[in-house]
Amino acid sequence: MKTIAKTFAAAALIVISTFTMAAGKPVGDNSKKTVVNLSTADLAIDHYVTLMTEGESAGVEQLFTSDFKQKVHASEDKTNSRSEVITFLKKQKGEQLNCKTSTTIVEQSDEYMIAKVAQQFEGFTKTDLITLVNDGGNWKVSQSIITYK
Repeated sequence: MKTIAKTFAAAALIVISTFTMAAGKPVGDNSKKTVVNLSTADLAIDHYVTLMTEGESAGVEQLFTSDFKQKVHASEDKTNSRSEVITFLKKQKGEQLNCKTSTTIVEQSDEYMIAKVAQQFEGFTKTDLITLVNDGGNWKVSQSIITYK
């Protein structure tokens, strides 16, 4: 089972690396920016889960803080910048993941929230610990730490 998780993690890192090195414009008309309601932490979490599991990319720029970082702990640790993650998510184009997803609120206040998003795949689990902040009335994801089991 660890071999499958390591294989998936390595494949995910390769995919992310490939997308960040691709030298082309994203497919589709990006001239119209979709505005997503992120007025509550729950709406922001729901939108984050939709982006990660359903391949939806509408409002992706709006969801992340300017200093967002994603850390992936796998066989080889990797840190992805905001632009790398946004580019990757935009290129998914409706690719839905076949997994069972659950969300747990770990800590919450008026200004921040920490949530755990677990995605159960056949043979392994991807756990994403996300930090959200209230940025002038809109909730945004400021950090993501991903682990695989």
